[in-house]
Order: sequence, then structure tokens, then C-alpha cells
Amino acid sequence: MRVWAARSAGALMTAATLAACGAQPETGPPPSPSASTTERPPAGLASVLLQVPEQFAQSPLDEPRRAQIPAGWTIEVIARVPKARMAAFAPDGALLISQPSTGQVLIVRPDQRTLLNGLEQPHGLFFAGSTLYVAESNRVDAYDYVDGRAVNPRTIAGDLPDAKSPDLHGAYAHALKSVVVGSDGAVYFSIGSTGNISAEDRTSTPPRATIMRVPPGGGPATPFATGVRNGTGLAFAPDGSLWTAINNRDNVPDPQGRVIPDYVDDHPPESVAKLTPGRELGWPYCNPDGPPPAGFIRDMDTNADGAKMDCAALPAVEQTLGAHSAPLGMSFAELPEPYGPGALVGVHGSWNRQSPQAPEVSFFGWNDGILGPQETLVGGFQSDDGSRWGRPVAAIAGPDGAVYITDDYAGAVYRLAPPT
Repeated sequence: MRVWAARSAGALMTAATLAACGAQPETGPPPSPSASTTERPPAGLASVLLQVPEQFAQSPLDEPRRAQIPAGWTIEVIARVPKARMAAFAPDGALLISQPSTGQVLIVRPDQRTLLNGLEQPHGLFFAGSTLYVAESNRVDAYDYVDGRAVNPRTIAGDLPDAKSPDLHGAYAHALKSVVVGSDGAVYFSIGSTGNISAEDRTSTPPRATIMRVPPGGGPATPFATGVRNGTGLAFAPDGSLWTAINNRDNVPDPQGRVIPDYVDDHPPESVAKLTPGRELGWPYCNPDGPPPAGFIRDMDTNADGAKMDCAALPAVEQTLGAHSAPLGMSFAELPEPYGPGALVGVHGSWNRQSPQAPEVSFFGWNDGILGPQETLVGGFQSDDGSRWGRPVAAIAGPDGAVYITDDYAGAVYRLAPPT
């Protein structure tokens, strides 16, 4: 194991990814050679050198990188996976990573190999017992996971919209989908909006900007929650409730209908919402506003007179993140003290904010059915000048008590471990 020293150096490579908060691809500047934050870590966190084994020391991890993590914890690179996205642990302890850009699902631990190939932008991964659910851009399939292989594929929901759908003519900003399965066997998956404020999504077949539900035992998928612009984060809480982390719209006008950068920078906040049957989350007619629990206000582009939807009547959003934070993967975990139970959210960071929102792994404490405020669990991916060396996507707890984090910008998987 190498712990980077101050004068380490190596080869160069760039990584790119798709922005989740908007319709544009984020290639971004190549990671800066000096991209290491100089800000003081938040309370309870320490700035440490990322541990990088020799075989994983390619750009942007070919030189020292510092991360902000809980004091006394460690963080190391355990795999390099270009554009790594979602993660799941199999019953046998294998760590699976989705790679939409290559159509693959990989096993990266204990040894790296391909589990599934030739898929259509596979993204969400979920195990219900020994059944593996994979959300591709155009379908949700289930597999039997047997002896480290995924076999006997069957389609749970098909003909889902993506850029290849004839009516969309190649234009789809949020084609990647997530999937989870309830304790009763019902399957839930996300369908993102085609664009920033594409209101026609609400009346499409199937409706887009929704969380869909397939009943136990199979059957047609129906909307479970609507007005969900891009609910990539999807997870069940300890009490069995379903939650989503949502990327809200960009370039929102202020209450006078003006698109002003200073207003756009901080509006609307991203949502972390509890989903109940039929819940409406407003997009594109209403946007959350203010601190949590955040009520809704009219969108001045689509609902200036309030005729499309009564925003004030919508239940408030339970928790929020800063505007354009771009929350992606979401999971619930039990962490060591002082954290306890809570939600882990991979925060991708902004692509369109004057002062960039920093990527991080966030933690929201769980207490009697309520999520507490956002806390930084892992930070330090962004330097003071806004350049970055990493952008987390998902964070999940492993059977060993560590947290495993995917990063599609650095093309890496990290293991964050508490003191032993």
C-alpha cells in the first residue's frame, strides 16, 4: 500500500462524466495538479492523504490527494473503474459496480471481473435475497445470482424511455435509472425527466419524471410519485419508508420572472423527500424554497399564475441540499458513533454555479422516522479555485463495517473505514 508523499508523481489521464443536475455533459477541466483543498475541514473531520496502492496510481490519483474524513478513520482506493456509478453488495460479499458507459456490471472485490456485459446503460443495482435487479436505461431486469454469476434474466419493466425512444429523437438528459425492492417484493424505479423543464413528460406514456412501482409478483408499472425531476437517489429507510434524493431544475427565474445568476446560484434547493403513494413533488410547475422542511413556490416559467398547480398545497420537502449540489446515489446505513443510523448520499457537485458546490459524501442522521440536516462525511474533492479531482456518485455500507464510495470523475472506488 502506498500512502502518497508530497513529491509523488505519475502518468496523466482525464476522466469525464454526465452532469445529473442539467442536460449538458460535464467534461470539465482536467484535474488540476494542485487540486487539493486548503480549507479547514468541518468539525469532526480531519484532512488526510488518500491511500493509493501502486497499481491504482493513475491520473488524477498519480499525485497526493487529500480527503476530509472523520477523525481517526482511513480512506483508500480499492479499484479503478472509469465512470463508476452505482454499487451493491452481493450475498457472497462481492462488490458490484455499474458502468453505464460500457454497458457492463463489474465485480471489483474480491477480484475485478465482468459480471454482465452488453447492457443498455446499466445503472441502478439492488439485491433482494439472491435476486439481482439491474436498471438499464430502457428496462429493469432481474437475475438469479448463483456462484458469482448472474443467470436467468427476466424483464420486470420494459419499453422504458431513453435517448433511443423514437419520440425523443436522441434527446434525453436523465436516461439513467435506479431501482430498489420493498420488503413485500414490490419493485420501484426512477424515470428522470427528458430535460430541464419539459412539461410534456407528465403526460407521456409511461410518464417521465416519476418514481414507478411494479406490484409484488409482477404486473404493469404505475406511477408511485410524480413531479420528480431526477430522483436518482432511491432507498428504503430503517422503518421501511421509501426516500429519494432529487436533482431539481436549473436556470430558475426569480419571483419577478428574471433569470439572475445570483438567484439561480441558490435556487431551488435539491430535495430529499419521503415518498408515499401518490406524492406530488411539483416539477416543473413548483419548486421547493427555503430551509427544510421546504415549502413550494410557483415556477415563473411554467406556472406564473398558479393555474397549473397549487404549489402552496403541496406537502413540504423533508430535507434539502444546496442548489445544484446534484445528489445521486442514496442508501441507509448504521455507522459507528457519533453517527449512528442515517442516509448516505453521493453529492456530485455543481456544473453550472458561479461558485461551485463542492462534491462530497453527505450523511443525514435518522431519528424516529426523521432525517436530520446534511453533514459532510467525506469532503476535500474540490480545491479553493473550484477545480476537482473527484466527484462521488454513491456510498454504501459494506459487510465489514466500512463505507464504499464510487467516483465517476476520478474513475475510482474508495473504502472509508472507521477505527478498528
